[in-house]
Amino acid sequence: VVYEQEGVFIHSSCGKNDDQDNLISGILRVIEKDNEVIVDWRPLDDTLDTSNILCAGKDSSSVVEWTQTPKDRCSRGADRPSSYEAEWDMVTTVSFKKKPHSNGDATTHANGESKWSFLFSLADLKSIKQNKEGMGWSYLVFCLKDDVKLPALHFHHGNSKLLIKCLEKHVVLTESPQDKRILLVNSQNKSLSQSFENLFDEPSYGLLQKLKKDPYTVTMGRFSKVTNYIFDSFRLSDHPSNQRRPPSEMADFLNDAIPGLKINQQEEPGFEVITRIDLGKQPEVTRREPVSAEEWAKNMDSEGRISNVDYIKQLIFKGGLCHTLRKEAWKFLLGYFPWNSTKEERANLQKRKTDEYFRMKLQWKSVSEEQEKRNSRLRDYRSLIEKDVNRTDRTNKFYEGEDNPGLILLHDILMTYCMYDFDLGYVQGMSDLLSPVLYVMENEVDAFWCFVSYMDQMHQNFEEQMQGMKTQLIQLSTLLRLLDSGFCSYLESQDSGYLYFCFRWLLIRFKREFSFQDILRLWEVMWTELPCQNFHLLLCCAILESEKQQIMDKHYGFNEILKHINELSMKIDVEYILCKAEAISMQMMNCKELPQAVSEILGIESSSVTPDSDIGEDESGAVLSCPTSLYQSVSTPVIAANGTRDSTQQMSETQSLTPA
Repeated sequence: VVYEQEGVFIHSSCGKNDDQDNLISGILRVIEKDNEVIVDWRPLDDTLDTSNILCAGKDSSSVVEWTQTPKDRCSRGADRPSSYEAEWDMVTTVSFKKKPHSNGDATTHANGESKWSFLFSLADLKSIKQNKEGMGWSYLVFCLKDDVKLPALHFHHGNSKLLIKCLEKHVVLTESPQDKRILLVNSQNKSLSQSFENLFDEPSYGLLQKLKKDPYTVTMGRFSKVTNYIFDSFRLSDHPSNQRRPPSEMADFLNDAIPGLKINQQEEPGFEVITRIDLGKQPEVTRREPVSAEEWAKNMDSEGRISNVDYIKQLIFKGGLCHTLRKEAWKFLLGYFPWNSTKEERANLQKRKTDEYFRMKLQWKSVSEEQEKRNSRLRDYRSLIEKDVNRTDRTNKFYEGEDNPGLILLHDILMTYCMYDFDLGYVQGMSDLLSPVLYVMENEVDAFWCFVSYMDQMHQNFEEQMQGMKTQLIQLSTLLRLLDSGFCSYLESQDSGYLYFCFRWLLIRFKREFSFQDILRLWEVMWTELPCQNFHLLLCCAILESEKQQIMDKHYGFNEILKHINELSMKIDVEYILCKAEAISMQMMNCKELPQAVSEILGIESSSVTPDSDIGEDESGAVLSCPTSLYQSVSTPVIAANGTRDSTQQMSETQSLTPA
């Protein structure tokens, strides 16, 4: 039982009168059993008398009956104890008869008492109608498929929203555009596999067949809970069965698999919303040397405060940090340390956070084996963590070998995070985010709180609703279409317009695409939140634009695109991609007619932003200026986009960072 609420009433009078006798108080439960989720309501004084059970059933004629369960059909449950196990045995024997539609009739028993009971599977739920809070008590009406409506459930004691939150863990609920009171249920099953099959180095024969048979196990690499709708390893083989498979089938499958993912797939080339924008030539961009310990110390006052936060962030964005600085600077970048804090304030904060961490760690450390046997969630979290830790960055010296202390810390921090956020717990892929942080911090407590801050940014990526991933894929499509509509059209022609091959990039912020040391550089640059918000989406654009020529010149199809993108892993030049992404950001910021949707994605404020529907029509828009403070002259060696180093070249706004 994952949800239980008393004081949930059925008004059997249906509004005819207000007599108390017509208010039937009951208990509402949501029950998980095997792979099914059941919503069950029954009167408070109901027992396991099977004749009380009223079930809604449908046939091919969409005719539904509220029917008593024949006692002779349920005799095998009569001698069982009054428990949900017995009730589940009984439920499987219920049969239904066809008769004219009856929207819930009360059943009268020998004692004259009127009783109503019903239960249904979430797989049969179509929509939920709810009234707004503040108008007396709230009520919910469940509508099953074929438009069968169950009796309204009135929450006299409130808390109907808790039920909705519970259901959202199992189904996707979206507000109806026609009626905001109605929540529509997406048909995609949200039962998620917890398997962790490492398929990165294995060929995947007949991928589509495997996906259709078991989409929850055949997923993208090692991340099953959130990525269960996306590809396994993307290593599609040249097996004949794959060559014969129409790519449109896979695109249709993905369209159904990610509810709410609406990416513009244009069929009429004459109507492309943002393709008429001329972004101009991409400016040349250079990078500087990493911030040194001396530069960091110069920007700290006598009490240990950072004196010029914006300037420090600019330096980090343009060059990253030398490794000796990361242990301290990352705490600021991730928000563990406030930028305006003194050295003494940070010491006090660390002391408080140390106490808090070990209190949470003690919670799971003190759970006995007997207790854990009765706590399936904690047991599952521990099992997943132990499995993941044993294969996270094992080639890195910090984690290699048996009984490595780094692995023990990785395990303990992830287990403690389950105590910090038990609702989310542990999801496969989170170990990839923690590993570099622990490597840099070399301290259990500091690594934990930095990881907590990082997870605050990444939380939506790992939620079952997948809202963060859906939003990012849609935003990436919008940016890429503005940047290169021709490339977008080509991808769409190959059923690749959903950009699902970028899923892994977004989920764990390129952790599997770059070398370990390059990821340290890439993450610290992104954490500056410069030069705009969602800079990581521009990094995706930069990588895709770099590969565009090969993909289009060689006429890559659906399978070849997946294979090519997957094989980029560990072959991407991080400095080149950072330069290119920054150049794209400048290109968009300097655009006179930037679409409103793009401005919102990048967080750009402008006095004149062209609405999406009028793109290319208004020539009077003001120039969207780049934040010039970011491009102040900094007299240091720089690295050009081609990777060459010039110790004499000075980075300045006029020399290297403005369009020709």
